[in-house]
Order: sequence, then structure tokens, then C-alpha cells
Amino acid sequence: MKPTVAPFHHAGTGTWSYLAWDPATREAAIVDPVLDYDGASGRVTFVSAQALVDAAAASGLQVRWLLETHAHADHLSAAHWLKSNHYPDAVLAIGAGIVRVQDTFRAIYNLDPGFRADGSQFDRLFVDGETFRIGDLQARVLSVPGHTSDSSAYLVGDALFTGDSLFMPDGGTARCDFPGGDAAMLYASIQRLYALPDETRVFICHDYGPGGRAPACETTIGAQKRGNIHVRADTGEAEFVALRRARDATLPMPALIIPSVQVNIRAGALPQPEDNGVRYLKVPLDTL
Repeated sequence: MKPTVAPFHHAGTGTWSYLAWDPATREAAIVDPVLDYDGASGRVTFVSAQALVDAAAASGLQVRWLLETHAHADHLSAAHWLKSNHYPDAVLAIGAGIVRVQDTFRAIYNLDPGFRADGSQFDRLFVDGETFRIGDLQARVLSVPGHTSDSSAYLVGDALFTGDSLFMPDGGTARCDFPGGDAAMLYASIQRLYALPDETRVFICHDYGPGGRAPACETTIGAQKRGNIHVRADTGEAEFVALRRARDATLPMPALIIPSVQVNIRAGALPQPEDNGVRYLKVPLDTL
């Protein structure tokens, strides 16, 4: 069975979010929603997240799931805002590897003792191979560590939401130099994805328009195997690992990694207000 998939592009971060639903029951999932965050002013707004809400309402959808592919380092998640303000009964879910990510960044940010690195900020922690339903559609969780240790892909019918494991074929793959990242592990994860049928639709999480082309979000497993510039079907592990490590050594840190990770390990919740009523994000110096 095929879900209907509607993509939403967040130009400021190059992120793609998705509404995916069962056309028979109208039950839906939102994948990787984005908050609008202005780093210069510290202002958070909800225009992009509200667009998802409006689209779901216009199509008569019942949003049952809020799915995160991982704790992103390049945008702030809107999942908590969506659950708190619009979909209190939706299940906010992520891969069980988030516990390791939380533990790592709790130390980096020296978070207050009240922060629990046990995944309890989320409603459900998925393990590899776990299944769930979106209406009459079966969805399966594929653990795909390598970019991060908590990365998961979601196979919903014939539609695969890869997170950052794969970009469009001309964009290649995601970096592996964050804490918990590993290029060999990403190679193994991609091999799992390449074992899916070639006609599987692939929906990526980020696209930056290589070569000046318009942003794109959908491809197929077959197209990835034939043309991904970092890892085709015939690319060996050693070749990929060497390429990925060399490329990662040249990349700057993502512009929003410091605020993003602090928020996203909390399932998109902003830090609690301090005694003056203001919320603050920390900036660790000479650490990341």
C-alpha cells in the first residue's frame, strides 16, 4: 500500500518535513517538523510548523504520530510544540539510541541534574525492526546509525523516510564526525536500505541544491544505488569510509548545532524559564 506524502521545505535550514497519511483512513504522521529559529535575536516562531497543522486540517487528517529520524544538529524540532498545542494524543517517537545521544550531550552542555538521559521526553523509543501502523498502513523502523547513533529510517508502505543517512543522489550522504558518528557504521546502514526494492520511494530530510538546482526531496532506492555520488551499489566500504572521512575533515560545524541539539534531545522542548522568566541556551566554548 502507498501512503500519500506531502513535503514541506524549510528554506532557512534546507530541511524537508513531511505529512504522510493513509488515504483510506486519513490517519497521518508528521516526520521531522521544524521550528523557525532566528539565531541573531534568539526568537522562536512557529510559521513552518503551523503550515503542517493547516495542511493536515485542510486534508481532513488525524495526526497520530510525530516521528523524529534523529536528534538533528541543523534545525530545532517542532515536535513538542505540535504535541502540546495541536496533537496531544499523537505519539512522539524516536529511535532508542537517543538515550546515548542524551547522555553524551548532557555532559557537553553540563545540563542541570533534572535532565533525564533516559528518553523519557519522548512517548516511544523505537528499536530496530519494530512495527507500527498509520491507519491501515504498516510502518517499520530501520535503525541506521552512522550519521548519529540514534538515526532511524521509517518505511511506511512503499515510502522510506531516511533522515540524514542519504541525501539526493547528487548530494551523497550525511557527515559522520559528530559524537557517536561512524562512517563504517553508516556504510552498513546504507547497505540495509539498498536491500529494499529499487522502486521504494525515498524521502530525504535535507537538500541544499547542489550545483544551484532547485531543492528536491524524492528519489528511489534504485536511483540511489545507480547514482549516489558517495555510495553506489558497487561502492566498497573502504572506499566510502575514506571518502567520508576526507570530506568530513573539510566541513564547518552546522550553524545551528549548539541550539539545535540542546532542544532536540528534549524532544523539541525549550529549556525551562529561569527565575527571571526567560529561557536560555548554553554555548560551550572550545568543546564541540
